[in-house]
Formats: sequence, structure tokens, C-alpha cells
Amino acid sequence: MKRKHSAVVAVGLGLALSLSACGSDDTAGDGGSGGDAEGKIGVILPDTESSVRWESADRPALEKAFEAAGVEYSIQNAENDVEKMTQIADSMIADGVTVLAIVNLDSASGAAIQEKAASQGVATIDYDRLTLGGSAEYYVSFDNTVVGELQGQGLADCLGEKDANIIYLNGSPTDNNATLFSQGAHSVLDEIKSYKVVGEQAVPEWDNEEAAVIFQQLYTQADGKVDGVLAANDGLAGAVISILEGNGRAGKVPVTGQDATVEGLQNILAGTQCMTVYKSATQEANALAEAAIALANGEEAETTGTTKDSESGREVPSVLLEPKSITKGNVGDVIEDGGQTLEDVCTAQFKAACAKAGLS
Repeated sequence: MKRKHSAVVAVGLGLALSLSACGSDDTAGDGGSGGDAEGKIGVILPDTESSVRWESADRPALEKAFEAAGVEYSIQNAENDVEKMTQIADSMIADGVTVLAIVNLDSASGAAIQEKAASQGVATIDYDRLTLGGSAEYYVSFDNTVVGELQGQGLADCLGEKDANIIYLNGSPTDNNATLFSQGAHSVLDEIKSYKVVGEQAVPEWDNEEAAVIFQQLYTQADGKVDGVLAANDGLAGAVISILEGNGRAGKVPVTGQDATVEGLQNILAGTQCMTVYKSATQEANALAEAAIALANGEEAETTGTTKDSESGREVPSVLLEPKSITKGNVGDVIEDGGQTLEDVCTAQFKAACAKAGLS
């Protein structure tokens, strides 16, 4: 599906999709000295705490995609600070970006940034998280409802058909993706009548330390009678596992995850985590780069459909990619795809587990 964008973008930017690299030395978060392109694309990542993916996976993948296309770019990280994200956006707009992609920290501040960008003739893209009430030209992400469905099915596969008490440890309440993850998981697990929800809580700002405190409280309230945990990502899963270890139950209570981080994959190999969901940063970054370059050229971008903004009712043209469920049997798929390296996952502590899983 294709769509003509409606933002006011300067004509004749002439972003040639050449393979002449920019020669970026972007080690501090801002770089890309634009080969043949006259336009500039800005990307603001959210933080370094909610997931290691933003700096370890998304940034290098985006850099590679933009440099391969000869596009001048700036990538910066808001460090989980709304004010800082707003300042970065203002600076990028003043510096002449023609397309601005953001991973919002919350919808209200994200929408304000997009409104400011539109007033300056800058087109915007929601990257990974949809900004409710926003005005982005496109939304580029994975199908987040499907992510939750994979997590729910993964937990069900690990629990089997038996009576089971489940705790949900959801992501940040200000992150629309977290809502979709939870909805997807519930759509699967609520259908299994032998499962009972004995606790559910969102973790503000995806804070892993706070997640451990919250899960300990939920675990105590359930008198330790917990058979499975739907944790929304690998960071939260790690927090859950730490509490289960303290209660002598790590590896006995299935725990889900997401992002296929090194820690998450190692936990799966060790048997303390049931599964994770892999979302290729390279695939997502390439999709963003293609949409951003199309916008900067005043062209239409390829989309897979639309996503409804539940706040405004707007159907946002979207590129939604397919996530993949990862268990002990296919950890190697992440490594083969370049999502993680064998060396990082199979450290000395996990050599035996890797060998048993056929990773060498």
C-alpha cells in the first residue's frame, strides 16, 4: 500500500539513494556528513534504561542504513528526559532537519514535538511507539499486538494445560506499545480457563529496579502461589528472575520476555526464562530509513496498512513488521540474523548451555 504524504517539505531535496557512505564518526550521538543528499533526517531515541536495544542495536542499524543511502542524519538519545527530548527536537529543527523521527517518552510530549515540527514544515515519523493524539506522517514498528500474542502463547506453551496462577508485569503506562503487548497477551491467556490472574501491574518508565520491587510485592500478595509470569520485556523478566532466585524458584516458574537481549537469551539458555520476542533492529531501522528518505524526497512511502490512534481516531499509515517468538530451540535464529553475536551470548558461564543448544 502506498500513500502520498501531506507534510510541507521543501521541494527538490534530491536525496539520492546512492551507496556513497557519509563517513560518519557519530560516537557522541550526532553525525553523518551527508554524501549526495541536501536534506537531513533527525532521530531521537528514548533512553538507555528501558532496553539496551536503543544504543546497542537501533543506533548502529540506523547509522548503517542512512550511510548506505548517502543521507545526512543526526541521532541523539533523550536519556528518559522529556525536557531533553524537546530540546533535542528544537535543536534538530533549527539545524534544518526535514524529517524528524521520534520514539516518544509519552504521547503528550511527543504530540507537542510533532506539532512544533509541522509548524516549521518538518515531516515526522513515529518510530516503534505510536504517539496518541500526534500528527506523524507514518508509524514504523513491529505489530505490537502480535508481540503480546506471542508472549501469551509462549507462556501457555511453557505452562501447559493445568491450573496456574499468573502475574502480569506490564510495561510503562505511558507507552502505547505496553498497552498493546498486554492486550495481545490477554487475548491468548484469558481464553484458557484454567489460568487465574493473581496480580497485574504496570512498571513506570520500564524501570527494572522498580520492577523488582513491584514483582516482590505482587509475589508476596499471592503468598508465593505463582506459576507463571507474563513479563513485558527482557529487562522486566530479569527483575522477576532475581526475585524468583531469592525464593528458590528460578527455573520453576516460566517467565516471558521481549527484545532478545543478550541477558534474555542467556536466561533462556539457563532455563530461567521461558521465551522472548525477537524484533530485528536492522529490519526496523531499514523500514524507518526508507520511509524517512521517501518523505524527505516528497515521495510516497511503502506501507503495510494503518494503525488507529485511539485518542484522535486517526488512521495512521503504518509499516508494521512481523516479530518472532524465541525459545531455547531457536536462540540460534537471533544470532544467525545478526541480532546478537555468538561471542556475547556464549560467554564462559554459558558455554555448556550453548553447546547443549547446538550453538558453537
